[in-house]
Amino acid sequence: MSDELAALVQYRLEQADAALNDAKYLLDGCRSPHSIVNRAYYAMFYAALALLQKAGKIPSKHAGAIGLFDTEFVVKGAFPRELSRDFHKAFELRQASDYRVLQSPTRENADETWQRATRFVHAVKEHLRADEAGKG
Repeated sequence: MSDELAALVQYRLEQADAALNDAKYLLDGCRSPHSIVNRAYYAMFYAALALLQKAGKIPSKHAGAIGLFDTEFVVKGAFPRELSRDFHKAFELRQASDYRVLQSPTRENADETWQRATRFVHAVKEHLRADEAGKG
């Protein structure tokens, strides 16, 4: 992996960690479920971007990132389908929360989304570590 690509992948993982930490901070502070869902979803999105960019796949939209995650990693068996479902659910909840009138996530939705995001980001990091260890 080139130095530039390695730096980009690391940057995306740092963005994922920051978004996940933001979501946890908001969750612990009993803040807006909308904001918690937003940050948790973005943690997943940034982690997926790290994977996709390493694979040379650059999506132009969020739905594209989710679709590429599915076709490049889930269908090929690198990640369980459960992580795909979690990513889809987080995206749909964030979309509904951001763009549909009078549809806000509940505190329970926010907590579940944060838990899913935590698992997702952890799985991506483990995959990238294993991939690097296999090449080293």
